[in-house]
Amino acid sequence: MKFGIITYLPHKENKDEYYSYAPYISEMNMWLKNIVKTLVAAPKTPGFPTQIETAYSESEIEFYQIPGMNFTNPENIVASLRNFPAVIVGVWKVMKRADHLHLRCPGNVSLIGCFLQIFFPRKPKTAKYAGNWDPEARQPWSYKLQKWLLSNTFLTRNMEVLVYGDWPGQSKNVKPFFTASFSEREKNEVRDKKFEAPFTFLFVGNLVEGKRPLEAIKIVEKLNFSERRGMDSDSEISADFDSQNRSSDRFFLTIYGDGPERERLEEYCRRKDLENLIHFKGNRPLQELKNAYQKAHFLILPSRSEGWPKAIAEGMFFGCIPIATSVSCVPWMLGGGSRGILLKNQQPVRIGQEVEKILKLLADQEKMKMMSDGAKEWSQKYTLEKFEAALKEVLKTSNGKSISPKGRDLGVGCE
Repeated sequence: MKFGIITYLPHKENKDEYYSYAPYISEMNMWLKNIVKTLVAAPKTPGFPTQIETAYSESEIEFYQIPGMNFTNPENIVASLRNFPAVIVGVWKVMKRADHLHLRCPGNVSLIGCFLQIFFPRKPKTAKYAGNWDPEARQPWSYKLQKWLLSNTFLTRNMEVLVYGDWPGQSKNVKPFFTASFSEREKNEVRDKKFEAPFTFLFVGNLVEGKRPLEAIKIVEKLNFSERRGMDSDSEISADFDSQNRSSDRFFLTIYGDGPERERLEEYCRRKDLENLIHFKGNRPLQELKNAYQKAHFLILPSRSEGWPKAIAEGMFFGCIPIATSVSCVPWMLGGGSRGILLKNQQPVRIGQEVEKILKLLADQEKMKMMSDGAKEWSQKYTLEKFEAALKEVLKTSNGKSISPKGRDLGVGCE
């Protein structure tokens, strides 16, 4: 079978191998087991692979380079419109030659793929929608259009759409799904945590405005300040924070990830004299992250929007208590708050209110242990072995070789 992938993610070529963002490639390698040849339509960028990029390893790759599409400013809009025909041609070639079509959504390239797949109604297809599928979420019109096209069973035929969360009122081709990072054997490496000061928080993700890493920094800053001064929760963090006795600091934040916001975040930490509390690690391999999860007490992600926040699930696997915004399927992941702290999705974030929730939890050792154990129990249900088995079922179903059970029968739906 020739498996055709349509993706917006940029790729790099090095020594006849194709590299891209490691979590995406790791997942695709699981899709591609037992696939002889894979056709990939994606943008291509120059340079050598970085430490957070890896290569396809489970299939022979035939690469079809297409231009990237970006509509963030007038110059990029003009370039994208000029490149529009080349994108259509590249995607069309893959769709025509492949036996199975696989769309990675949402994205500008995948939006074109959503339209073009209409002309191949008999070919088996899958789509992985990695964003927020919540029908009530406020999203760009292009995302809503992709969701509408994918779930329209008249225009989109012979396709299974894999989404994060079990949302009411969906068409029959929309299936709840999940992803995974760790294996069954790695459960043996997990140890119970001692919730004693000093407390370590982690932020893992791209340093972009939508992930709100600055809010994570301010929460840890406020935790230390509130512990010392007993300030009113809604008051501003005082400018004389740096003059306080640093020996009383009990809360530390380690930030894994990189992006355009990093310089601004580091400047904030310098200006507020937080460099002893906040540590930037940049992009690091999964093994190093795993070590960090094992040592940390909390994982914080005050993001505005998510699909399946992989870092939250990874931290929970090792017993980190998640602190995350109540968006997409996060409330389900956190058991409505029984497995972690749900932050309100508001702008601006009321730092004082969220800090009060954390301080209240810190005063209850029994509850922290219960949350940590609950987080482990939930996340460890979603292992690589279970993920691979679920993928096999999806491919069998979409290629007409067997009748698929419901998503929740595979153990992949939301509770």
